[in-house]
Amino acid sequence: MNSRRKFIQNSSLIGLAMSVKHDFSLFELKNKVLGHGDFTYQVDTKWGNLDPTKVPVVNCHEMVMDRKGRMILLTDEPQNNVIIYDQSGKLLETWTLGLQSAHGLTLVDEGDAEYLWIVDNGGRVVKTTLSGVVIAEIESPVVNGIYDEKMRWTPTETAVAPNGDLYIADGYGSQFFLQYDSEGNFIRKFGGSGNGDAEFSTAHGIAVDQRGGAAPTLICTSRGHNSFKRFSMDGAYMETIFLPGAFVCRPVIHGDNLYSGVCWSRLKYLNQTDNSGFVTILDQSNQVVSNPGGTAPEYRNGELQLMVQSDPVFKHCHDVCIDQDENIYVCQWNAGKTYPIKLTRV
Repeated sequence: MNSRRKFIQNSSLIGLAMSVKHDFSLFELKNKVLGHGDFTYQVDTKWGNLDPTKVPVVNCHEMVMDRKGRMILLTDEPQNNVIIYDQSGKLLETWTLGLQSAHGLTLVDEGDAEYLWIVDNGGRVVKTTLSGVVIAEIESPVVNGIYDEKMRWTPTETAVAPNGDLYIADGYGSQFFLQYDSEGNFIRKFGGSGNGDAEFSTAHGIAVDQRGGAAPTLICTSRGHNSFKRFSMDGAYMETIFLPGAFVCRPVIHGDNLYSGVCWSRLKYLNQTDNSGFVTILDQSNQVVSNPGGTAPEYRNGELQLMVQSDPVFKHCHDVCIDQDENIYVCQWNAGKTYPIKLTRV
């Protein structure tokens, strides 16, 4: 990565840290509006709160919305891996696969029905019905020779292409993206480490980008590089979208915009706080237009400046889900076993 993409030195971070607010009263949080420009939101910390003795969570890793408008949450609590809400936050049902490291959740609409691809960091990648019936599973790449025995397999996310091809991000493992056809046959892998612009550092997430009616491409997370990287559907590197200071999780496409939870910001390494992270929103041109919970996006001579948490509302934003009214549901990791936070657009 060239010099203009290097992180700002700690002296600059210290100056920025002095301007960041560090605490809220409960009243302030209840009435807090986050975001910038046309993308501002009222914080709702009560949405989806449940009795933790009956429906516990550890980490609320990811959420999707089905075509009925139900909000489907994935947790790594084996008692209830999946929690399904209506949009008011009322509990509809729960089910589990007994997974202790459930991490990635992708919804795919196949016309006749909708299905879920669930990724567990323990190595399982399974396809289920919305009621939790397993109908397919992808083998470990070590088993079928795609990886050698020394390569680590710790998948984090999936995406499904318009033609039905499945892409799996090995974000905590060997940093590859693996492509399979709709029948589960391996096609190729791309990414990995030590591969120039096409290399990854925490290849955490992936999404298919068709904004503006363009031909589909892949938006892939390289969290350690504070970047999204675009690839063709056959794994050819195209560009890097650099987001200085932001350790982004998976990309979420909604309308013309790209949303992502920022698990933590560069400032975390300076002040050692557990309160870290925000939401970032990019427009169709991949310019950051709002950072709910973070500093306002600023461009100087066309280059995006360092972004960090400004309001300690969130702890490690791991995923976002956008509903039909463009409200945002924020899932958090390592956040004290809390339920999602809703951001109501204002």
